[in-house]
Amino acid sequence: MNIFKQFWAWLHKMASPKHFYNISAPFITWFMWLTILFTIAGLYYGLIVAPMDYQQGDSYRIMFVHVPAAWMSMFIYVVMAVLGAISLVWRIKLADVMIASSAPIGAAFTFIALVTGAIWGKPMWGTWWVWDARLTTELILFFLYLGVISLGSAIEDKRIAARAVAILSLVGVINIPIIHYSVQWWNTLHQPSSISVLKGESSIHIDMLIPLIIMSFAFKFYYGMVVLKRARCEVLERERNSRWVQEMVMPTGKLTSAHS
Repeated sequence: MNIFKQFWAWLHKMASPKHFYNISAPFITWFMWLTILFTIAGLYYGLIVAPMDYQQGDSYRIMFVHVPAAWMSMFIYVVMAVLGAISLVWRIKLADVMIASSAPIGAAFTFIALVTGAIWGKPMWGTWWVWDARLTTELILFFLYLGVISLGSAIEDKRIAARAVAILSLVGVINIPIIHYSVQWWNTLHQPSSISVLKGESSIHIDMLIPLIIMSFAFKFYYGMVVLKRARCEVLERERNSRWVQEMVMPTGKLTSAHS
């Protein structure tokens, strides 16, 4: 029981906006360097080392951006749904901050996935866009991200906005398994998943799989870097009237004299 109480106290401390702001700065630097390292390695192996595809030639290499971006579009929304549940159940402010900070990044990854998918689909399908099940559900995901962003901006009361955004994040997460299984449930032009995490299987050649995995890590580190930067700014905005924020902006001595 004491261990549970200690863990709960530690969790609340970690979720404190002030504590988060103080400890998050070093992680941004680490994530930045990891993003650079993994991006350079992934692009080198993907564009130079990986062999040419016997059917698609070099056009398949856009996969090393398209697929990780599509993975991230779904991953970030799942993260937002989990944070939404935390926000609704435990009323943790930092969860609201992380949802607001994650939504624009998720929307950007979804947009990249849609655009690169269209570029890849043109030589393969002869058209930029088809109302394919995978493409359509990914487009719906993009609109869900825009909905979260718009909802959070449209409601002035931050508490009401946070609750509405959390609910939309939870409701919208039902689209994620639909995206994943769309190629199995419906007859689509989009090729089936080449990698099965649950089964531990892959139909991609190892020389193509390695840069794909490296780029997926690069995108995750990039998300970590940017979401922490955005979250720190969001924390300062929401806590601008708190004493600890005012003390950061104004030295303690001047703050005391101003109130005296």
